[in-house]
Amino acid sequence: MKYIVLGLGNFGRALAIRLTELGHEVIGADNRMSKVEELKEKITHAVRMDSTDADAMNALPLKDADAAIVAIGEDEGASLLTTALLKQLRVKRIIGRVVSDLQKTVLEAMDIDEYIMPEEESAARLAMRLDNLDIVDSFKVSERYSIIETKVPAKYIGLTLKEANLTNKYKVIVLTTIKSTEQLEDGKTKVNREATGIAHSDTVLAEGDILVLFGELKDITRLIQKGE
Repeated sequence: MKYIVLGLGNFGRALAIRLTELGHEVIGADNRMSKVEELKEKITHAVRMDSTDADAMNALPLKDADAAIVAIGEDEGASLLTTALLKQLRVKRIIGRVVSDLQKTVLEAMDIDEYIMPEEESAARLAMRLDNLDIVDSFKVSERYSIIETKVPAKYIGLTLKEANLTNKYKVIVLTTIKSTEQLEDGKTKVNREATGIAHSDTVLAEGDILVLFGELKDITRLIQKGE
């Protein structure tokens, strides 16, 4: 997949490197040559440019990108203007960075409903979500084990955990399932998530549910890929 990371500070740098390590094509852009020089050997392409300049943005392969991530944090004005340009250029997936409540409000007003708060979500977790679209969130417990939230694979919809037999097949443990419901609030659709409690053998895996899994990443990835 192809990703464009705009802003190569600590967060953007870590994200660009991790996505490259996962095998994706990554274009990183920053207006500081020192940041570009640091990354030119570590990611697919690193370019110096002003992301608030419409002509410069038009030069990027935005239509071919699977997502553009605005990782600018220190300059809220530049971050918002960059996001607005991406919206104007009809980029299919825009992920904005939020560093203040006001910035979050402005992004929501622009209909940017996917954003990151680096204090709460590390570059590694975002890279994991971008690498596998079925992963909703992830948390690394140790070097070996992770807790992953993922959509119920189509193959297991309607089965109980006993029938799915995921622990024996893939060496993963289902901790719980999460159900999502939509609610209209102030004219906008808000998604509420609620865990169903500790998973049991008779827990039914419903369409739209989220599985919370514990195990090694390689085993969880195998489950997701074979459960499609």
